[in-house]
Amino acid sequence: MYIEYLKLINYRNYEMLDLKLTKEVNIFIGDNAQGKTNILESVYLASLGKSHRTKRDKELIMWNQDAAYIQIYVCKERLNKKIDMKIFKHGTKGLNINSIKVNKLSELIGALNVVMFSPEDLKIVKESPVYRRKFLDIELCKLSKAYLHNLTQYKKALGERNAALKKIQNKELLDIYDMTLASFGIKIIKDRMQYIKNLNLYGKEMHRDITKNREEIEFKYISSLNDITEEELYKLFVKSRDRDMFNKSTNVGPHRDDFEILINETDTRIYGSQGQQRTAVLTIKFASLKVIKHITGEYPVLLLDDVLSELDSNRQRYILNSIKDVQTFITCTGISDIREHISGETKVFLVNKGHIDEIK
Repeated sequence: MYIEYLKLINYRNYEMLDLKLTKEVNIFIGDNAQGKTNILESVYLASLGKSHRTKRDKELIMWNQDAAYIQIYVCKERLNKKIDMKIFKHGTKGLNINSIKVNKLSELIGALNVVMFSPEDLKIVKESPVYRRKFLDIELCKLSKAYLHNLTQYKKALGERNAALKKIQNKELLDIYDMTLASFGIKIIKDRMQYIKNLNLYGKEMHRDITKNREEIEFKYISSLNDITEEELYKLFVKSRDRDMFNKSTNVGPHRDDFEILINETDTRIYGSQGQQRTAVLTIKFASLKVIKHITGEYPVLLLDDVLSELDSNRQRYILNSIKDVQTFITCTGISDIREHISGETKVFLVNKGHIDEIK
C-alpha cells in the first residue's frame, strides 16, 4: 500500500497543493511552523477520519475559507482507492471513496492504513493508562469495523450509565446498561488481549535488534477481567452498582484497563531511563507496522513526524534501515545526518510557508 498522489485545497496553510509522491521515502524539510506536519496530518485524517492534533475540524480549514479539501490516490495490491474528503466549517465532513459517496467515516477502515510516530507518542510509555488505551483502540479500529462498532456502542452505554448514576435512586434501573456493557465489553477485552499478543510476537525480536540483545521487552495486558465470560462481567457490573452510585461513575470494565511495558522485567513507565522509554515507543510503533502487515497482507504508510532528531544515531539508523518495504513520510529540519542511511528511491521536498518545492 502506498500513496501515489496528494491534493490539498484550503487545508491549514495550504491554499493549493498537488504532490506526486514516491512509493518509498518522502522527506519534507524546512524550518518549524512552515507546514510539514500539516502534510502528515492530512494523510492521517484521510485514514481515520479525524486529526491526531485537534478535535475541532474548523482548525483544519484555512483562515477565511468555508471548507477544506483532501484528495488521495492509494495504490493497493487488490483495488486502488481514491479518497475525497471535504471538511466544512460548521463541523461536518463529506466523504467519497472511488467517487462513491459514503455516509459513515467507518467506511474509511482499510482504504488507507497508516502508522504515525511523533514525539507525543512518548506519552504511551510515560503517562496515564488513558494514552495506552487510546493507542490500543486506534490500532484496533484501523483493522476491524467490528471493533469500532463494539467500542462505539460500549462508550455510548457507558456515558448513559454514568449519566444515570447521577440521577437515579433505584439501582435495578441500571440493568439494561449493565447487559449492554457486558456484551460489548467482553469483545473489546478479547481483541485488546490478542493485539498485545501480536505486539509481543513482533516486538520482542525487534527490541533485541535495536538494543543489540541487551534488553528484553514484554507487553502485559492489565485487567481484573482476564479469562472472564460475558455473564461473569455482567455480574461484576451488578456487584459494583452500590459503589458506582456512591461515586457517580462506573468503576469496572475495559475503560479502566491498562497494559504494562516491561524492559528486563521492570516497569518502563516508572523505572525506565529516557533512552529506554524512547526505544520502547520505537518498538511499539514498528511492531504495529508488522501487525497490520500480518492481518491485512500489506504494510501501512509510515508517518515519522520530527522523531529522528529525538533519537540517537543508533536508533535513527535502525529506523532508516527498516523502512525499505514501507512508504514513509519523514519531516525534519535537515537531511545531512540521515540521507546516507536511506536506500532506495527518495524524494526530498522543501516546505516554506505553505509552499512545497521538490529538491532534485
